Amino acid sequence: MASSSSFLLLAALLALVSWQATAFDPSPLQDFCVADMNSPVRVNGFVCKKPMEVNADDFFKAANLDKPRLPNKVGSNVTLINVMQIAGLNTLGISIARIDYAPLGQNPPHTHPRATEILTVLEGTLYVGFVTSNQPAPNKNKFFSKVLNKGDVFVFPVGLIHFQFNPNPHQPAVAIAALSSQNPGAITIANAVFGSDPPISDDVLAKAFQVEKNIIDYLQAQFWENNHY
Repeated sequence: MASSSSFLLLAALLALVSWQATAFDPSPLQDFCVADMNSPVRVNGFVCKKPMEVNADDFFKAANLDKPRLPNKVGSNVTLINVMQIAGLNTLGISIARIDYAPLGQNPPHTHPRATEILTVLEGTLYVGFVTSNQPAPNKNKFFSKVLNKGDVFVFPVGLIHFQFNPNPHQPAVAIAALSSQNPGAITIANAVFGSDPPISDDVLAKAFQVEKNIIDYLQAQFWENNHY
C-alpha cells in the first residue's frame, strides 16, 4: 500500500510540474534565442538567430516610452513592446507597455490570453478592476476593483477580463505595464464580439445577451477601433 501511495504521489507531482512547464512561454535553454524573423520555419515562438550574428541592437529599441501618445476613440492608447519589436525577447517570457489615458478615457474590458499583467501608475488616477472566471452555482463572476494613484501597483491575473478607467475629467493619466509573455495577445471584448470579421450572427448574440436583434445590429454597425499599437 505504501509503495502504491508513493507512486500515486509521484505521478501527481510529475503531472503538476508538466502542467506548470507548458503553461507559459517556452523557457530559454541558453543565454538568449534572438528571433530570426526571416526564417521560413514556424514554431511556437520563433527559431533562433545564429549566435554569431547577434548584436546589441537585437536587445534594443528606441521606443520613446517617455513620450505621450494621442488617445483614440475610447480615450486610450496602448504602446506594446513585445517580441515583434525587440527580437531578443524571444523565449524570455516578458514584454512591456505604456498606456496613455485621456480625461475620462479607458482601456476597455479585455483579456491577455497568454500573460499576467502588473501595472503601475506614473501620472494621474485610475479606476481598475478584473472579473473572475465562471464559478459553480450559486456563485457568480466576482469583481475586484481598486482606485490607483501615482506609484500604486495592481495585478491582473492571466486570461481574466480587466480594464482601466481614468475618472478625472480634466487630467490625463499614464501607466506602465509588464506582462509575463513575449507576445501576450489582447482580446478587447466589445471589438471581438461586435466587430468580428465576418460578424457573429445577430441571432446568436441576441440570445446570448438577452436583447432584441436590432440592438445587436446597432452595436455591430459601430466602428470598433483598436487602441493597441
